[in-house]
Amino acid sequence: MTLKTGKRNAQYQFFKTYEDPFFNITANVEVNNLYKYCKRNDLSFSLACMYVALKCANEITEFKLRFKDDKVYLYDAVNIGSTVLNDDLTFSFCDFKFQKSISEFDLKGKKVLENYKKGIVFDAQENELGIIHCSTIPWISFTGFKHARKGEEALQGIPKLVFGKIFTENDIKKIPFSVEVHHALMDGYHVGLLYEKMQKFINELV
Repeated sequence: MTLKTGKRNAQYQFFKTYEDPFFNITANVEVNNLYKYCKRNDLSFSLACMYVALKCANEITEFKLRFKDDKVYLYDAVNIGSTVLNDDLTFSFCDFKFQKSISEFDLKGKKVLENYKKGIVFDAQENELGIIHCSTIPWISFTGFKHARKGEEALQGIPKLVFGKIFTENDIKKIPFSVEVHHALMDGYHVGLLYEKMQKFINELV
């Protein structure tokens, strides 16, 4: 549905015409409990990370806002599209629909990956707005990230998420997590809220 910019109208008007209106925040997420939960329940850790991010993003209105025809639209729910590493070390894209539980997301996600390996490949939905773009850089525990952009992304407002290489610090497993968003649609508070919700969800897994 279309949405008025409301109390953030001043920020919306200020940032919407920026040549590069995106800002990026990178921080570590503690994943000890998520890692153990995946081991206990035979879940894919990478799919679990995507689910946690997607579930929590869907709980925050600003992460579901998109531009279309110079208007702001609010989606009821958004899905996630992620890079997938090929055998020749190039990558392709797969789309994963939002599910109500981590186990269901794992089951459906593994099916998507299985079909992909069988050659049942669906092109990335470049024109789909109800989506979050995601990547994993499993070789680097990075501390910052910069995305490649073509230019028209500023007219869409799709968030971009990146997970890095898991590492251990003081006996706690952590993973770098980069969040890049359109400043006309949200502020640092909303990105901080995503980190907070993700950490809370992970800590409460049993």
